[in-house]
Amino acid sequence: MAIAMTLKSYLENHHIEFDTVEHSHTETTVDAARSAHVPPHLVAKAVVLKDNAGFLVAVLPANNRLNIAWVNEELERNLVLATEDELATLFKDCETGAVPALSNAYGLKVIWDEQLKHASDIYIEAGDHEHLIHLPGDDFRKLMGKLPHSVISAGKEYSRWVYE
Repeated sequence: MAIAMTLKSYLENHHIEFDTVEHSHTETTVDAARSAHVPPHLVAKAVVLKDNAGFLVAVLPANNRLNIAWVNEELERNLVLATEDELATLFKDCETGAVPALSNAYGLKVIWDEQLKHASDIYIEAGDHEHLIHLPGDDFRKLMGKLPHSVISAGKEYSRWVYE
């Protein structure tokens, strides 16, 4: 597949130059980063959440864990994880689990982690389990800048300390 058509059209319509990075088949975004030899903090992963008001995609560094409580506090919502069946209906041109971080291309609301704010380059899932899209950090921020953002995730060590 290489790149989902919805995502490709979105990037082209916004005049964003990008390239794709091929890697071996992986099931997680952090594994995709490792396979593509990209630092995981430069890979933006997407976590799809839902509540009675609808769906929301949280975008965070691949090496972090989402703190749903922080998202709920920031947005004053009661979000929970979406199911794989729901992902399939939202991202029809993507393989299950390969959710692009630029989910606003799919008409979804997005909140992104400020820890991505200063990255010189960003990599995102392309819509399959063998490719990442690489774009300049400035272009990522151009696309995400007006969307809500806050610190919504933490590294695994911090998360463990908070919850244990």
